[in-house]
Amino acid sequence: MTAPTDPIIICPKCKTEIPLTESLAAPLVAAARAEYQTQLARKDAEVARHEQTLRKREAALAEASRTIDQRVADEVNNHLKLERENIAAEEARRARLASASEIQSKDRELSGLKDILAEREQKLLEAQTAQAEALKRQRELDDRTRELEITVQKRVQEGLAEVRGRAEKDAEETQRLKLAERDLKIASMQRTIEELQRK
Repeated sequence: MTAPTDPIIICPKCKTEIPLTESLAAPLVAAARAEYQTQLARKDAEVARHEQTLRKREAALAEASRTIDQRVADEVNNHLKLERENIAAEEARRARLASASEIQSKDRELSGLKDILAEREQKLLEAQTAQAEALKRQRELDDRTRELEITVQKRVQEGLAEVRGRAEKDAEETQRLKLAERDLKIASMQRTIEELQRK
């Protein structure tokens, strides 16, 4: 038995009642459902590809950050090594000068030693200042790297949410259009049936 609200077609030859929902509407609904599932799968694949691209970009940024950290560390180490070598060479030169001038008076020797000590303290202060500046730059770079990582994470999440939202809206709009088209077809068929029944 069919529901009383279902439209019925009566065969003009054998007078058999044929429910419209079983003979015509079911294939349309099945076709619409299959097309919707296909489009949804295509959207899911597109979202997955976009997520993979974002992950690759994030990995590239992390690798670039590690490379920059290594370069800064190498630069600081090279600078400190050069400063130590310069100080050692300067001290060796001054030691040779001091050995050559041992015949000078004790006052001049003491004055020379004080100058050397002051210069060494100045160079040590400069080296400490350079090291402090390098450490400061390292901290700033670390802070920028962390901020960049946070920004990338936020953008990735926002991008994923936006893509998912668009995919859901597209799928809903497609489903709505398909259902509207199906309703129009059913209404048209009903009018045709009514016209045929009147004839």
